[in-house]
Amino acid sequence: MAKTQDIKRRIKSVKNTMQLTRAMRMVAAAKLRRAQERMMHARPYVHGMTRVLRSLAARANPEDHPLLQEHGDKKVELVVLTADKGLCGAFNSGIIRLAENFAAEQQGKELTWNAVGKKGRDYFRRRFELKRERADLFRTVEFDAAKEIAADLIERYIDGELDQIHLIFNEFKSAIQAKPVALQLLPIEPEQLADGEVADEYIYEPSARELFAELLPHYVENQIFQAMLESVAAEHAARMTAMESATNNAGELIDSLTLTMNRVRQASITTEIIEVVSGAEALN
Repeated sequence: MAKTQDIKRRIKSVKNTMQLTRAMRMVAAAKLRRAQERMMHARPYVHGMTRVLRSLAARANPEDHPLLQEHGDKKVELVVLTADKGLCGAFNSGIIRLAENFAAEQQGKELTWNAVGKKGRDYFRRRFELKRERADLFRTVEFDAAKEIAADLIERYIDGELDQIHLIFNEFKSAIQAKPVALQLLPIEPEQLADGEVADEYIYEPSARELFAELLPHYVENQIFQAMLESVAAEHAARMTAMESATNNAGELIDSLTLTMNRVRQASITTEIIEVVSGAEALN
């Protein structure tokens, strides 16, 4: 009988957990809709700006702006975007794995780490010295946070402290899929012209220097902001999927425990009947 009570307590515990995971899935689904809407609205603008500036970078004079100038590849910084919370499946581990693999390819270079998000900060802090760290930015993704990160990176790049800056984040693909990607933020990768293709010439009004002074910092800010929006949407999608899977697993576990409890109860009843019959036979 004691074993039956133990199973009942476990079933009750699993049911409570299932209620929690079901509620978390519903919350994640609601947040995903809002995050996906913001991300999809911003994506065409950022992609269009990237396309235009890569085209300009292939044709412009590097002397027109410091962000067009290449310094080499000896001093590299990785800006890694992870979540502030867990319970989102392989969302954080995928990003961390990509960052470590990317870092392994940078042998012989001076590599620095810039962690955005608690999970990445806590993980990399135990293994590397963090140059910068930020957390609690993803509850409400604001453009001002991206501007602050961008301003620091731009200043250090112009000062020659950094040669390359790479942004590592989860790119949202669908509600069930996200892809960890590494994007070279600075210097801007120029558009690759096909063999025999002649580069178009642009007429600048006002001057190229004035345009680049306005556009290039804005490009860096928007790339970081878009990466944050992509990361948040992918995080909510991963959490929704993980909580749905946890809810289904809890339901299966409850069914299994219920079947086990019924078998134990049936075995107990059968044992009691045998004892009663055996006692009656002994009296006869």
